[in-house]
Amino acid sequence: MGALAEKMGIEFTEFSVERCVATMPVEGNTQPVGLLHGGAYVVLGESLGSMAANLHAGPGRLAVGVDINATHTRSATSGIVTAVCTPVHLGRTITVHEIVVSDDQGRRCSTVRITNHVMARPKE
Repeated sequence: MGALAEKMGIEFTEFSVERCVATMPVEGNTQPVGLLHGGAYVVLGESLGSMAANLHAGPGRLAVGVDINATHTRSATSGIVTAVCTPVHLGRTITVHEIVVSDDQGRRCSTVRITNHVMARPKE
């Protein structure tokens, strides 16, 4: 999952090519005024989208992020946010995923979109 995701308290609850779900606590991931940091939404989205792209890529291949954007539409201030990642496009060399992040009441807080490039895994 990665050191950053672990530090932020991200926990995966569902993981497949068609749907990935993870949660993250608001506490410890806020900006100075007490709102969930916008960058935290992006870390959550990229963690899900990149892992989903790598699952799709399969053995011997590697997916790396080439573009990410996020639109924040609500601020979470407490509890846990839940992110649901679904594929928009699963190609041989490009994947696109949409990640919807919602608060404890099921209200959408952020929409993240990530594009990954799929390539042969470099030889060690």
